[in-house]
Amino acid sequence: MFTDTSVKEIVRQKYGEAAQRVGQGTSGSCCGGGTTGASSALGGCDPITSNLYDPAQAGAVPETAMLASLGCGNPTALAELKPGETVLDLGSGGGIDVLLSARRVGPTGTAYGLDMTDEMLALAQENKRQSGLANVHFLKGEIEHIPLPANSVDVIISNCVINLAADKDRVLAEALRVLKPGGRFAVSDVVVRGEVPPAIRRNMELWIGCVAGALGDREYLDKLARAGFTDAGIEITRVYNVDDAREFLAAQNADLQQLAAQVDGKFASGFIRATKPAGALAGLASAAAAGMASAAAASADEPATAAASCCGPSACCGR
Repeated sequence: MFTDTSVKEIVRQKYGEAAQRVGQGTSGSCCGGGTTGASSALGGCDPITSNLYDPAQAGAVPETAMLASLGCGNPTALAELKPGETVLDLGSGGGIDVLLSARRVGPTGTAYGLDMTDEMLALAQENKRQSGLANVHFLKGEIEHIPLPANSVDVIISNCVINLAADKDRVLAEALRVLKPGGRFAVSDVVVRGEVPPAIRRNMELWIGCVAGALGDREYLDKLARAGFTDAGIEITRVYNVDDAREFLAAQNADLQQLAAQVDGKFASGFIRATKPAGALAGLASAAAAGMASAAAASADEPATAAASCCGPSACCGR
C-alpha cells in the first residue's frame, strides 16, 4: 500500500494542476449538467463529481469556486449549520463549501477552510475576494495536523478528502481534538460496500480518484468509534453502478477496465455523521481557543504562491 508521503505528493500535484487549469479558464465541462467543470479540470470526466449543487447554490459562489469543486457530495446541504457556529472544511480546495457554509452561519459565525495545496489556496483566496464574505478564513496545512486549537470548532465538514489520506486514523483523531464537546462531524465521502479487486486498491490514479483509498462502510464507523466519536452513521446518497465504474476506469489499462462489472454497486457516496461526546474536553477554554484560531487564520490569509506541477487523468475529488 502507498505511504503517507507518496499519497500527499501526488495529491498535491494533481490538485495543484487542477487549480491552475480552473484559474486559466481551460476546464470546460464534459460530463453533462452544470457542475462538472471540476472533473475536466483534472483532465478527465468522472461521475463521482457530477451534479452535486443546485442552481441556487451555484449562483451563490464565484464560477471558479464551482469549477474547482471536486467532491462527491454536498456536505453544507446536510450538516444543519446554525447561525453563529464555527465550521471547518478539511481539504477545502477552491473554497465552495467554505463559502456556502459562511453564508449559513452568518456574520456572527466563522468558516475555515484547510488545504495543503498552494494553487488551491490562491484560488480560494480569490473566490473569497469575489464573494465579499468577511467571515471566511483559509488556512494552509494538512488534515493530519490541523492548525487550530482544541475545542475550537462546532462542525467539521469535508467533501471526499478523508479517503485521500493514507493515515485516516490520524485525521479522525485531529478532527475530534479540534471539535468542541458536542461538536459535529459531518462529511461526504466515498465508501466501499463489499470486497473490491486488489488491482483497484493498488492503483495510485484510482486512489487520487477517490476510489482505491475508500474505506469500507463498517470500517469507517469502527475508526470513528476508536477515535472517540459517538452516534456515528452513514447515509448513502449515491451508489455507483457498472456504467459509472466504466467511466471512472476509462483512463486505466485494459485489464483494469475489464474489472468494471466486479465493482458494480460496490462504491457509494455517503454522508457520514458523528458527534464528539459532550464531556470530552481537550484542555483549552473556548475564549482562548477562539483567539488562537483568529490569529492562525490571520497569518494564513496571506496570498499563497502558486507552483508548477503535473496532472494525469481520472483524479476526481476532495475539493
